This record gives sequence, C-alpha cells and structure tokens, in this order.
Amino acid sequence: MNSVKFKSFSSGSSGNCYFLGVFSEDVFCLGGILIDTGVSPRRVKRELASDSLGHDDYSAILITHDHHDHIGSLGSYCKHLKKPVWATEKLHRAMSRRYTSGPCLADCRRILSDGWNEIVPGLIRARYFEVPHDATQTLGYAIEADSHRFVIMTDIGAMTPQALSYALQADTLVIESNYDLRMLEEGPYPEELKERIRGGNGHLSNTECADAIRRTMHEGLRNIFLCHLSEHNNTPQTALGESRAVLDALEGSYSKLPRLSPLPHTGASPLYTL
Repeated sequence: MNSVKFKSFSSGSSGNCYFLGVFSEDVFCLGGILIDTGVSPRRVKRELASDSLGHDDYSAILITHDHHDHIGSLGSYCKHLKKPVWATEKLHRAMSRRYTSGPCLADCRRILSDGWNEIVPGLIRARYFEVPHDATQTLGYAIEADSHRFVIMTDIGAMTPQALSYALQADTLVIESNYDLRMLEEGPYPEELKERIRGGNGHLSNTECADAIRRTMHEGLRNIFLCHLSEHNNTPQTALGESRAVLDALEGSYSKLPRLSPLPHTGASPLYTL
C-alpha cells in the first residue's frame, strides 16, 4: 500500500517551501511536488538528502502567490532544474514581470485550469481556490495525492466559504496561524503594518485559525499543520495552545483527534508520514 509524506523546509516570512510525495511500500518515492520556492534549490537538496531523497523525487512546482518569501528562488529552480511551474494565467503574468524569475520562467510555465489538474499523472492532481491576501492573486490548493486529500491555505487574510468547504474534505490540513493579536498590538510594528496584517487581506491569527479548525473538524481529518507562524508576533507554543484547546474540547466527539503540529519558521520539519 502506498503512503503519502510531507515535509516543510521553511514556513514564515523568511521563506516558504514544502514537499509532498507518494511513496511505495519499500519507501521509494513514486512522485512528488514542491509547493512554493522561497527556499533555495541548494538548501532543499540538502534537506531532502537527509531523508534519502533528492530533486528527482519531485517533478512539478505549485505556486501560491507572488510575494518574495514564496517565489524568491523560483528563477533558480527554472534555470537549473527546469521543473514545470503550475499557477494561474494571472499569477504567471505577474511572475514573468519579476527580474528574478521572469527570464527563466517561460519554458517551465504551466497554466492551471479551473478544475482538477494532473500535476503528476496518475499520482497527484490539484485544484486551486482563491483566498484573500494582498498579493496579485493568492491561491490555496486542494490536492489529491494517491487517495489522500491534502489542503493547504497559507497567507490567508480571512477564511472563505470555499476554503472551509475544501478543509471539510481534507485528510491533512495545512493552515496559517500567523499571529497572536495581543503580541501584534503590543509589539514594535508601525500601526500601518499592524493594520495590514490584521485587516482581512493580510494573515490569519491564532484565534481565527483555531475557529477555522473548530468549523472544519470532521471524522476523516488526520493531520493539522500550523504554517507561516510570525517570528515576532507569535510562538509555536502560543499558536499550538489555541488550536489544541479547540481540539481538546471536541475529544469524545470523534473516534480519533488529528495530529496537530506547528511548522518551523526557518528550519525544516521532519518528513511526516500522513
């Protein structure tokens, strides 16, 4: 029986990049993808090698949006690895205008349709949904890896009915838990930046994340990963505490509660079997 594995290389304002792969019984990677390219290929190669993997174990890249911490190394991936890069037409137009990625992107360009897209034929398919954030366009993804349903929503200023509907179908949910409201309001950021973060087109707070988990909890949910934690306005313990309290209140209502883990802000996570 195949398994699905997930790894974060970095999840925060200094860079975002994730690996998702389908593995055979003998732990051989049958196919995988990267989500975002905010971490250099050299570092990803080193982190994959620690799990006996390499660049050949993923064959495509999905992009969530065009902020630097998500596509800062995209040009290097296109120039040196030439992996197909999947995004919407609108997002591709924006990335093609960036001097760091534009010159190398054309040959790697793949356009997402509105429905399901075969990203790794026979193994991984994905469909996007838009989420509110102050980028050109920001995408969440519902991904079917083998038979596993994986949903990622990062840099999401507010939950939407569509995002909630996909989360309600997920076996694994990667969801932003960016900031603690008190830490943000009492912290050193200028008021304009604080308003950008909490204003509905910025980031999801711990409290909003926990509420989304409460609203999307269902019997099939097995893993929740908290992503894009702020380095200055949050701690892993604080983010984990709010979401854990929601799950603890639901204990007994479901046969098994999901694993809940915050993803490291700058370092790599373990290679999780989902």
